[in-house]
Amino acid sequence: MTRPGKIVCVGRNYVDHAKELGNEVPKQPLLFLKPPSSVVAPGEPIVLPPQSQQVEFEGEIGVVIGRRLKGATEQEARGAVRGIVALNDVTARDLQKSDGQWTRAKGFDTFCPIGAEAPVPADLSTLTVVTRVNGQERQRGSASDMVFSVPTLLAYISQVMTLEPGDVVATGTPAGVGRLSPDDVVEIEVVGTSKVSNPVRAQGARANGR
Repeated sequence: MTRPGKIVCVGRNYVDHAKELGNEVPKQPLLFLKPPSSVVAPGEPIVLPPQSQQVEFEGEIGVVIGRRLKGATEQEARGAVRGIVALNDVTARDLQKSDGQWTRAKGFDTFCPIGAEAPVPADLSTLTVVTRVNGQERQRGSASDMVFSVPTLLAYISQVMTLEPGDVVATGTPAGVGRLSPDDVVEIEVVGTSKVSNPVRAQGARANGR
């Protein structure tokens, strides 16, 4: 897909994921941004930076905006969804904890693999995201389990910042996040729609990870 103008992410939008990291479920959507420079395509490597000893995967349902949203209602927001993408919100967990704010932990180059854009289903709540590492399922979550639904999220974000066509909203990750190591292959699938699979390598390693 074309690199988005901005990537707006939502933290702790699944109850079980908030619990696994020892966090409370937020009373309002918890927003943060990933830089467009973090985006990589399917097949491109996720590069583990030397600054972190604990880089983790976070499989997410990504929503592509199709028309400008500013101060939108939930109904208007739902109508502005252009497509669905599989998204990996790669996170340096140790840096996230030490920094307090999340920009560095979420913002390294290669920390946002995004799959091909797929059509929008009639019912967004039926979407399911699955993460596999080396072929083994590690995460599974349904949009119906989200604390805040996709239309609620988009309307809320549009009260803060204007969403432009091509922007991507990452809607949160379910429980089961875990560490990535060199030579792993991590795959995020929004079942029946979009998929993104990427090898993992240490910074400075050759493209084959060895």
